[in-house]
Amino acid sequence: MKPRITLITLGVSDLGRSVAFYRDGLGLATQGIVGKEFENGAVAFFDLDGGLRLALWPRTSLAKDAGVALGPQSATEFSLAHNVRTKEQVDEVMEEAKRAGARIAKPAQDTFWGGYAGYFQDPDGHLWEVAWNPQMLPADP
Repeated sequence: MKPRITLITLGVSDLGRSVAFYRDGLGLATQGIVGKEFENGAVAFFDLDGGLRLALWPRTSLAKDAGVALGPQSATEFSLAHNVRTKEQVDEVMEEAKRAGARIAKPAQDTFWGGYAGYFQDPDGHLWEVAWNPQMLPADP
């Protein structure tokens, strides 16, 4: 297997609410919900940098498609990270997420590893870390 991820799918409880959070609140571009004509097919895709895509799919549809039982939601299974170029940008993104309706799980602060980071949760509790890591700066200005 090549070390490549092309799509990250988040299982969500309310697809419309989650699309509004990511599209309207965080400003991510999407064509909206597609696949409504298929049973368990309604999904929304968001294009991210580097060819990566984010998909939002109802938790029930994801469980059925994968052939696993629908389990309880847990915010601590994984987190997504959004690295920025400055400490100030961390605060800006955290405020943007808060205005969009995110719950701030951990306000931005200096970290033990020499950076600056905070966490927010989307409407389904998925954790997002917003970080300035001087060792892993993104390429864009």
